[in-house]
Amino acid sequence: MAEPCKLSKKCRYGLRAIFELSLRHTTDPVKIQDIATAQSIPQRFLEIILAELKQGGFVESRRGSKGGYILARPTDDLSVGEVISFFQGDNKQGNKPGHNSWNLRGDYVFSKLWKEVSDAISAVYSTTTFAEMVQEELSQSRAYVANYAI
Repeated sequence: MAEPCKLSKKCRYGLRAIFELSLRHTTDPVKIQDIATAQSIPQRFLEIILAELKQGGFVESRRGSKGGYILARPTDDLSVGEVISFFQGDNKQGNKPGHNSWNLRGDYVFSKLWKEVSDAISAVYSTTTFAEMVQEELSQSRAYVANYAI
C-alpha cells in the first residue's frame, strides 16, 4: 500500500469513481459523464479508469442509451485498500528491516519506523469500506445547516 500523498492520480480518481457509485446506491447504471461531473474527473481519463475497474471486478458496465456503470459488489464488501492495491500494487520502497545495506546510523530504525507507519496506514485502508465512507458523508452533510442570519 502507498502512503496517502503517494497515491497516483489514477488511483485517487478510481477511489472517487467507486465512492460516487457507492454514494448513489442504485441498481440503475450511472453514466460516465455523471460520475465525471460529480467528482471533477476528466471524462476521457475516467473511461480508462472504469475499464480497469471493470477488469478488476469492482464495477460492471451496461450498454445502451440507459447504460453506464454499477458496482459489482456491495459497498460493505468493498474496501478502500482493495482499490488502492489494484491500482498501486505493492509500492513499498527503500530498505526493509533485515536488509544489510545500511549506510548511516539510524537507517535501520528509520526504515523500520516507515514500515510500521505504512503498515498502520494499510490497516486503515483495508478496514475502511465504501459503505462506511458513504454513511459518514451522509451524516456529515445532514449535520451541516447553513446559517443565513444577518
